[in-house]
Amino acid sequence: MARHSTRTSHFLAGARDTLPMLVGAAPFGLIFGALVSASPLALWHGQLMSLLVFAGSSQFVAVGLVAGQTGLLVIWLTTFIVNLRHVLYAATLQPHVSHLPARWRWPLGFLLTDETFAITSVYYQRHPHAPLGHWYFLGSGLAMYLNWQGWTLLGLLFGAAFPRLQTLGLDFAMVATFIAIVVPQCKRLPWLAAALAAGAVAYASRNMPYKLGLLAAVLVGIAVGIVSLHHERRRQSDAQQGERRTASKETP
Repeated sequence: MARHSTRTSHFLAGARDTLPMLVGAAPFGLIFGALVSASPLALWHGQLMSLLVFAGSSQFVAVGLVAGQTGLLVIWLTTFIVNLRHVLYAATLQPHVSHLPARWRWPLGFLLTDETFAITSVYYQRHPHAPLGHWYFLGSGLAMYLNWQGWTLLGLLFGAAFPRLQTLGLDFAMVATFIAIVVPQCKRLPWLAAALAAGAVAYASRNMPYKLGLLAAVLVGIAVGIVSLHHERRRQSDAQQGERRTASKETP
């Protein structure tokens, strides 16, 4: 009974800590539903996309490309590249979930979003050896999933009733949410370098067709982040080797 309550407390803590992200994602889901209602897609397509894809940025990009009658291959490649950042998210969290069976890893991988990564990575930094951390992860991810489904549905319904709902400026809430996600992560140089590089490329290429500038920004950000991380680890390794050599010389 005690173990059950501990699992429950971790699950609820994950959902509780995600509450600020839920608020920020609400207008995003609402606008997505409204965009679908104004696109060639049927309303149920939008809800099905949220249920099965569950990747807000890719869903926005996909709806825009569908509205522009873009080919299926371009849509697939674009959304694939936009979601490549999840590879880095998964690699960061992998040491904490690698011991779990597949019945845990696959659902957690599906529920991994920008918001859930931001919340969960901070939790694992503070509790790197938490045996029930995956329950915290599940609580955060499931809260985001249910929140996204609810706001998508409302966006579909209100978007059909009020066709210009997406023009009300609600998308600013999501910008603020992403700022809240990214800024705390920029304490380390690789993250800061990746964010600055991706932001610069996204701004410089903002007029490219089919949102290709966004793809370029993602690729450049990932490349800069990986290179910076490699240099950081190399510097740390060199510093540790220097300390060991110094210690060995001082040992009589």
